[in-house]
Amino acid sequence: MASRLPDPGVESYGEAPPPLPFLGKEGAAGGKEGAIAEAFKADERFLWGLCYRLTGIAADADDLVQETFVRAIERPPAQTGEAWRPWLVRVALNLGRDLLRRRRRRRYAGPWLPAPIETGDEAALAAYEPTVAAGQTTEGRYDLLESVSFAFLIALEALTPQQRAVLLLRDVFDYTVRETSDALGLSEANVKTTHHRARRAMHAYDRSRCVPTRRLQEQTRHALERLVTGLSSGDIHAVESVLADGVRALSDGGGEFAAAMAPVVGRRRVGRLYLGLAGKRPAGTMEVRMLNGLPAVIVSFAAPPAGVPSHLLPRLAPRLVIRCDVDDGGRIIVLHSVLATRKLSALRFAASS
Repeated sequence: MASRLPDPGVESYGEAPPPLPFLGKEGAAGGKEGAIAEAFKADERFLWGLCYRLTGIAADADDLVQETFVRAIERPPAQTGEAWRPWLVRVALNLGRDLLRRRRRRRYAGPWLPAPIETGDEAALAAYEPTVAAGQTTEGRYDLLESVSFAFLIALEALTPQQRAVLLLRDVFDYTVRETSDALGLSEANVKTTHHRARRAMHAYDRSRCVPTRRLQEQTRHALERLVTGLSSGDIHAVESVLADGVRALSDGGGEFAAAMAPVVGRRRVGRLYLGLAGKRPAGTMEVRMLNGLPAVIVSFAAPPAGVPSHLLPRLAPRLVIRCDVDDGGRIIVLHSVLATRKLSALRFAASS
């Protein structure tokens, strides 16, 4: 089993997982550990990209990759002379599905949002579509950059852990039915049925897919710049002018920081919410960076606002990410604020002045 997707495309996104302890300073070891070290070097980025898309959280992807290679040390496959990737993918997916099941059993404090990762400032990559006939490609496939977009990762939350794994292998990493069956320990008939149900659950997303084209990136950047300008000047009319009528704002504080526990809906309510927050707590540093395929604003606060009781200070997030989705006219239809510390672990933040 091996995906025909070129590895460099997968390696384009996210921070590298921390090195495993057994690799040593130079990442070298002998015997069994040497073989595992080589497998880690060859496959860690592929596994990280798979685990991030599976969980939507960079810190979880770090943990899953680490645990996969710990399993390789403790209970390696019987045939260590063969390619390691099929075995590593199977272990990572088993661990990942278990993690998703545990996550579903826990009650999350407020809206759940993916963890942002940096994807660079390049234009969207061309879709990786296997050609089936002259000038034709298979339908229903998602390219690498689209598959790390917030819209795609949020849509995946409607799937069961098994559906999520099957959809990623089949429609993002171009695994065959047989390869997917081997990776997940399912019959081929079960893979086909699960894939069909997963695609049906993604139907709403497929009607208005978020493909991060250069045009969409430019529209998003322009909308964010208008929003930030309006917030900085305290101009409610300027803020509302960039918001669509039915705009929705979601904040993920993870129960760690103060954040709205339910979506805020409507141009006036969202505009006043963000304007009120901007007035109470001016940013120390603010930077537009490409996250998950689209521009987003990374904010660090210089100091807590004056007059806040000391017992409330731990509830104020020291940094956050603001990102948005826009409609065809360039107006913001969704605003996301990610505050939870664990959700921001993959990002570099500038020191506040």
